[in-house]
Amino acid sequence: MSLNPRLVKESFSVVEPVADKATAYFYGRLFAESPHLRGMFPPAMDVQRDRLFGALTRIVWSLDSPDSLAAFLGQLGRDHRKYGVVAEHYTAVGNALLATIRRFAADVWNHEIEAAWVSAYTAAANLMIESAESDAGVSPAWWLAEVIDHERRHQDIAVLTLRPTQRLPFTPGQYVNVQTPRWPRVWRTFSIANAPRPDNTLRLHVRSVPGGWVSTTLIRHTRVGDTLMLGPPMGTMAPRERSVRDMLCVAGGTGLAPLKAIIESVIASGRRPNIHLLYGARTAEELYDLPDLIRMESAYPWLRVLPVVSGQPSYDGMRGSLPQVTRRFHSWAEHDVYVCGPVSMVNETVRCLQIDGVPLARIHRDIAQGER
Repeated sequence: MSLNPRLVKESFSVVEPVADKATAYFYGRLFAESPHLRGMFPPAMDVQRDRLFGALTRIVWSLDSPDSLAAFLGQLGRDHRKYGVVAEHYTAVGNALLATIRRFAADVWNHEIEAAWVSAYTAAANLMIESAESDAGVSPAWWLAEVIDHERRHQDIAVLTLRPTQRLPFTPGQYVNVQTPRWPRVWRTFSIANAPRPDNTLRLHVRSVPGGWVSTTLIRHTRVGDTLMLGPPMGTMAPRERSVRDMLCVAGGTGLAPLKAIIESVIASGRRPNIHLLYGARTAEELYDLPDLIRMESAYPWLRVLPVVSGQPSYDGMRGSLPQVTRRFHSWAEHDVYVCGPVSMVNETVRCLQIDGVPLARIHRDIAQGER
């Protein structure tokens, strides 16, 4: 069977407006037909439903970008190992997915569209299975990591330093899934906030959110000496090693984490691009990592750190929203741009940069990891 991205995208666009109903139906169908799979998922399924539809959306709209799609599916296949997923589980998932799309795209459904979905899912599942099987011989399904430092930087923000018991290779800009002993089977993603280190330690910047099981536990109940579980690193927002362009980094809140890792890696590489870091928060107190950034700035003359506060009129510094602040400077059109933070901030920043002439190909974006 050959892939037909057009038919898959057109039928999926009918399902997107009813994403909540479709994902609820999908999991209901999956657990009804394969009840033994329910134990692999967390008790509360709200975040899991969002993740499923987010991943499915990315896969569908990447069908005609085979290299990008293969990299993403490879990461997913490796990541699924931590749940205990094996090859036969993909059959049950595929059957439930096809039934879901058939139901919610009923007005346009036909045999040709069904064949396109079967072909696309088969290809995607095979890539994930192959990736998981090849990874099984060289990497663990998850890593245990000891908390060796815990700093409460703000009432809702903490910086944790972890030491995995085995080497955990990652690329600056990537994130890991984290599970705490307090909440088994509940995994949440957090960006790694440093470049790889000789001692194999890594840092996480964690902000708690209302109802956030894992983030609240990491901030309020986790102590030095505790053990966490980490999934394999994921994400593709890595620095361009061969680029000679200057850089703009736009970080909102704990979206700073992957950008700090990228900046560290550029400094360590010996390259000397000019780097502008716009680091934003609502109040000055929430600029939780500013002292360390100032130390980096003093050691690397090509780095300029610009703190920005959006919700504190008395702040004696640069004020405003990050998207609008980017427009107060000269053109960024010749820069490599990295943006990370809350979804609305990221989307608006990208829009403003495009208006100002930055090619989309030079904008690398990510949404701040963690519970939201």
